[in-house]
Amino acid sequence: MFDKIFVPNPSAEQPTPIRPRKGVLIGVGQVGMACAYSLLIQNCFDELILQDINQEKVTGEVMDLMHGMPFVSPTELKGGTVADEGKDADIVIITAGAAQKPGESRLELVSRNVNIFRSILADVVKYCPDAILLIVSNPVDIMTYVTLKITGFPSSRVIGSGTVLDTARLRSLIGKKLNIDSRSVHAYIMGEHGDSEFPVWSMASIGCAKIIPDTWENLSQNDKDELNSIFSQVKNAAYEIINLKGYTSYAIGLAVTDIVKAIVRSQERILTVSTLINGLYDIHDICLSIPAVVNERGILKTVNLSLNEREKNQLINSAQVLQQVFEQLKL
Repeated sequence: MFDKIFVPNPSAEQPTPIRPRKGVLIGVGQVGMACAYSLLIQNCFDELILQDINQEKVTGEVMDLMHGMPFVSPTELKGGTVADEGKDADIVIITAGAAQKPGESRLELVSRNVNIFRSILADVVKYCPDAILLIVSNPVDIMTYVTLKITGFPSSRVIGSGTVLDTARLRSLIGKKLNIDSRSVHAYIMGEHGDSEFPVWSMASIGCAKIIPDTWENLSQNDKDELNSIFSQVKNAAYEIINLKGYTSYAIGLAVTDIVKAIVRSQERILTVSTLINGLYDIHDICLSIPAVVNERGILKTVNLSLNEREKNQLINSAQVLQQVFEQLKL
């Protein structure tokens, strides 16, 4: 009966096909689904494939999202794998990974996640050889480095979500304190997405007005305490949210969407993503977050930083913290 609803136009020419924007999201836990929802409502892909070891959950999530499609721009949404529905995807987003067990060390968790990534990435390399890989799974800097080593992809096409969310948290808190739009706050969190991260106060500004007009050393103790308090809230935000609700999801979903938009729309955005560092302040063969320009080719270039001595030492310390973990991994 449905073939009688429309009358075909015999003079209509066959259009030149336009290659759709295709993404694969691997992992449909709380973070993965927050990413999927945000990506869909912001119209990032023409086609999005959800993949997870729990296929029943994938089916349910796809059904749930599909019922909301009349409210958003159209996206072809499917459950599947890189090997079937996800071939030749433009971007593969990985949020999959093991949860930390009680009493389990960070290194033990990393080792389990490395094994998970090995099984995932074999198909990614085979079926999506030209894709940009966006790693969200924690510890994100380590898993970004692991992905680089396992896939052999160029570092420009292996991106970690890094401190994009931490940077947003910093800007949000400063904006709230000053009662201004957080998009007018220009400040960055750099280094590890973790306990050794640090704020680049020397370059932080509101509009074009520097937050610290002089140097950190010349600040009053009250001013230092105030800035340290803001940063402490940033660094401990995830712990607090997890303690209150069990997991973080919405903000990282929005952060991932921001990175994806920078790629698929070639926005030339400067984002604090995790990327391979070779040579900056004598740091070599480490993935950590610094401001980088992101477009359709992935990481196009990094910002030539002029950190002060204090911040330089903080970046080196962050690299050393990660290096200690990398050295114990068997890749």
